[in-house]
Amino acid sequence: MRRVLVLLSPHVHLLDLAGPVQAFYEANQFGGQYRLVHCGPSPRVVAAQGLALADLVPLPDPEAGDLVLVPGVDSKTLDHLAHVPSAWLRRAVDAGAWVASICSGAFLLGHAGLLDGRECTTHWKLCERLQDCHPRARVRDNCLFIEDGPVLTSAGEASGIDLALALLERDHGPLLVAHVAREMVVYLRRAGEREQSSIYLDHRTHLHPGVHRVQDFLVTRPERNPSIDELGKVAGMSPRNLTRVFRRHTGVTVKAFAHKVKLQVARDLLASPELTVEAVASRCGFKDARQLRRLWRDTFGSNPTSWRERRGA
Repeated sequence: MRRVLVLLSPHVHLLDLAGPVQAFYEANQFGGQYRLVHCGPSPRVVAAQGLALADLVPLPDPEAGDLVLVPGVDSKTLDHLAHVPSAWLRRAVDAGAWVASICSGAFLLGHAGLLDGRECTTHWKLCERLQDCHPRARVRDNCLFIEDGPVLTSAGEASGIDLALALLERDHGPLLVAHVAREMVVYLRRAGEREQSSIYLDHRTHLHPGVHRVQDFLVTRPERNPSIDELGKVAGMSPRNLTRVFRRHTGVTVKAFAHKVKLQVARDLLASPELTVEAVASRCGFKDARQLRRLWRDTFGSNPTSWRERRGA
């Protein structure tokens, strides 16, 4: 169970707070284990939008593995941050917790000295101001969120959801993230800071329930080679209609998506040096290792063995 300590400050922005919190709440419905703790230096704050938030718990002692969420506040109040529990934020980092800000929450981290020497970001309107206020920080204005050591910062309000999804993926993998994003009816966006292509997340920016069911079926059963008739029953539509609808909503055919799933699982399995290429092919539902090698070459321009050697597996 990971604690998520949500720091609520006066004039907090409701979307900065609600978006990430909702993501962690939904994750618990799909097997995640998060305990949300809404805390602050005072038991009651009034949000920027006028809503009073009460019964906040006192700031708990931070522990290793905690995640501290710092939602942003009204930018008109950024010159008056005396209420920020800077020592507590520094103590959280020293204890081994992650500290993550949303939007103007980066200014609260800067006030605590946590941005010095680190790459960071905030709302595009505030990037120059953040750099002026904290000249030792390395402010970037062209990304959704940035991770630098135990400190994470995100851009505008909705990017707090992107940040939360990235943290969920780290803890529980991309399939859970796909379920959470679908439940919240949000698109899965990437930060662009690293290689993030994943079939568990790709081709998911649609809302068709039947197509999602087929994708989930294929992802959770890579060793199977179901017929289009079987998948039609999963989707609740005729095979012909499924073929047409799947391509329209995902941009790829059912067969192409199934092959991508198998190749993704093969990449994951090849990271284990104990498994032979033949064993990996069998677990992924390929006819034989020859088929795996052919599809791998067509997709990646190499072969599984040389890829494994480059990765040091």
